[in-house]
Amino acid sequence: MIFQLCYASTSTSEKSYLPLDLREVLNEAHHFNYVNNIYGVLYFADGYFFQCLEGEQAVILELLDKIRQDPRHHQIYIFNPQRISQGHFNDWSMKFVRKNSQVSEFFQQHLQQAEFNPYLLNEGLIAALIPLLADIQMDEVA
Repeated sequence: MIFQLCYASTSTSEKSYLPLDLREVLNEAHHFNYVNNIYGVLYFADGYFFQCLEGEQAVILELLDKIRQDPRHHQIYIFNPQRISQGHFNDWSMKFVRKNSQVSEFFQQHLQQAEFNPYLLNEGLIAALIPLLADIQMDEVA
């Protein structure tokens, strides 16, 4: 079984520094995750992060401690971690997806929200959002 942990956080980056901060976050994540067999996705839109990590529990919890200390994240909310039989992001040490119309439609349909706000998600919606994020094409940071 694979350990899966998803969280939401608010970006503290100023708009002018955001591309640089996103590149740094993704570079750090790619390296750490590749070395430690962690897979996942980072979705960023409207000033919020949603990240889902899959792999060994001890390593993910160690990574979570680092994320909690990262000044680029504020108001970190951990959704209910779980064990899953099959990973969703096995092709990506850290897939990045920026604001996407499919996710916007998902939020409009399920939460009647025009803007992305991951704090509104519940476990059922996360279970529906994860396959959507897995199917969306990966983005590059501008």
